[in-house]
Amino acid sequence: MAAAEPKPPAGVAAARRLARGCWSAFWDYETPKVIVVKNRRLGVVYRSVQLLILLYFVWYVFIVQKSYQDSETGPESSVITKVKGITLSEHKVWDVEEYVKPPEGGSVFSIITRIEVTPFQSLGTCAESMRVNSATCDSDEDCVAGQLDMLGNGLRTGRCVPYYHGSSKTCEVTGWCPVEDGASVSQFLGKMAPNFTILVKNSIHYPKFQFSKGNIEHRKDGYLKHCTFHEVSDLYCPIFKLGYIVEQAGENFTELAHTGGVIGVIINWDCDLDLSASKCNPKYSFRRLDPKHVPASSGYNFRFAKYYKINGSTTRTLIKAYGIRIDIIVHGQAGKFSLIPTIINLATALTSIGVGSFLCDWILLTFMNKNKVYSHKKFDKMVDAPSRGAGPGLCASQPSQQDYTLTDARGLAQL
Repeated sequence: MAAAEPKPPAGVAAARRLARGCWSAFWDYETPKVIVVKNRRLGVVYRSVQLLILLYFVWYVFIVQKSYQDSETGPESSVITKVKGITLSEHKVWDVEEYVKPPEGGSVFSIITRIEVTPFQSLGTCAESMRVNSATCDSDEDCVAGQLDMLGNGLRTGRCVPYYHGSSKTCEVTGWCPVEDGASVSQFLGKMAPNFTILVKNSIHYPKFQFSKGNIEHRKDGYLKHCTFHEVSDLYCPIFKLGYIVEQAGENFTELAHTGGVIGVIINWDCDLDLSASKCNPKYSFRRLDPKHVPASSGYNFRFAKYYKINGSTTRTLIKAYGIRIDIIVHGQAGKFSLIPTIINLATALTSIGVGSFLCDWILLTFMNKNKVYSHKKFDKMVDAPSRGAGPGLCASQPSQQDYTLTDARGLAQL
């Protein structure tokens, strides 16, 4: 008879069992235990939460927000403007070169609609404006020679002189005389201004998608010479009448022409580049930008002067201009299908559906009458027993049915 094989030492056997346990733990698949709770109300809550989450992701995230697309905001943009038209005031005819400031045709420009002119100003001495604080006086003692008021019109001489009209007196100053409110003449240019036409030429580019487009239709039949903007029939004829812009902004043209104001022309390029380029169209909106309801800062005006020489001495005409300032504002967003955001949002949607399970578990463990029964079934409480022949270690062999004891053996029918 063959001799019996010698038994390996106890330490070697333990090491082998430990190795088998570690190898088994590496390759074994673990899955959470599923418990079916036959409770109709809880089932309705669970499916309702899942349905709401599903509707949110399908309708809002994917359809409304288009989260399956890669997007780019703030296109590169250029704006060129051109104003045409003539108008009349009480004293002269005005053309574009006179009432548009600045004349370069940029995205921000002003159209003068009313002016207050102070002609023939020259350097000399004259009465200070009554609008300046502490300018009124009764005698020379009330005026300090050499005093300079930063909000005034010149350097005080120390004399108290009669005002331009009436019986009042103000301190004399050295500067451009007469001062503005002493001899200004008002002229209104807004009679024909509503018919001024404004060409707004805009081109945009989305560098991420290498997509470019402009707001003028490419035609060779002189289309731009006889068209004006219409949202439906002439979308690609960006020639607007000034009266139309003011009307769309919800303002009264006569009032705005007298006080001045700032109107924004907003061009929005929202483009779905999964569709054809013809579906990417500009959308125009108009609104007033300056705070018209704040009396201290309502309206818009600025000053400039025209200089010339009379008999060798420098003379100027000071003009305080009220007008409608136009700000062209371009913004937009482009989107195109991309696999990465699609996968990310799908994974988020599938993960969020698990909120229903969390909510129902919380209801079961907190508010249900038999919450303790459910707790015992969901969470197996076990008493560990050391594995036979295996020493303590990180990778102990898997416990058998005899190695633990369940604290509850009742069936799920009690739920």
